[in-house]
Amino acid sequence: MTEAVRVEGVHKSFGKLEVLKGVDLSLAEHEVICLIGASGSGKSTLLRCIDLLEPVDSGRILLNGEQITGDAVDQNRARRRMGIVFQAFNLFPHMTVLRNVTLGPSEALDLPRRQAEARALELLERFGLADKRDDYPDRLSGGQQQRVAIIRSLAMQPALLLLDEITSALDPELIGEVLEVIRELAAAGMTMLIATHEMGFARDIAHRVCFLDAGRIVEEGPPDQIFAQPQSPRTKQFLQRIIEAGRL
Repeated sequence: MTEAVRVEGVHKSFGKLEVLKGVDLSLAEHEVICLIGASGSGKSTLLRCIDLLEPVDSGRILLNGEQITGDAVDQNRARRRMGIVFQAFNLFPHMTVLRNVTLGPSEALDLPRRQAEARALELLERFGLADKRDDYPDRLSGGQQQRVAIIRSLAMQPALLLLDEITSALDPELIGEVLEVIRELAAAGMTMLIATHEMGFARDIAHRVCFLDAGRIVEEGPPDQIFAQPQSPRTKQFLQRIIEAGRL
């Protein structure tokens, strides 16, 4: 199985706060890994380091076997092979849905406008938003805005999709429509690394689940093992709290 991403011994601190403490992780092509753990465990920082939004302090990250960390790396070239979606939708409010989706392919990939629009319209149709092409973001629901944010990343045709708590800012009734998009992408073979608080979703969609605690991957394995038979006392404690809160 071809390796899409490898994270080796990555450390990351913000001032005196050490957020990642030697993380090792590999992700195969077409694999879906869900990162779970309490807020502050390092999930978002790990995604931001992989997307090169944060420089690592030590260790290295490889994308399709090519090291993308270090001073000599063309970071923009590396980033074009990845898409990242945050809990804040980050859509441009002064641009229509169509323009939001076509901007990246037009500007970063030098795709001709007609080709960029054809790709965008195909994606909007696929995910049920073709009728919103001329709307501005403030006319959309939160779930629709998040779906547009995902489509905007997909329009760049990334080899890897990073999703950072993409349902955290949504009302409960809107979460399902966003998770359905991710399920479809997983079924189509998209390689994804997902930080999520949605435990039921992680159990359903992930090939592997990684539990992070205090900047380290404490335990990883198939969802059935992690959720039904966790080995680490810390994983057991975390999941017990999730169950008591009615979230699993």
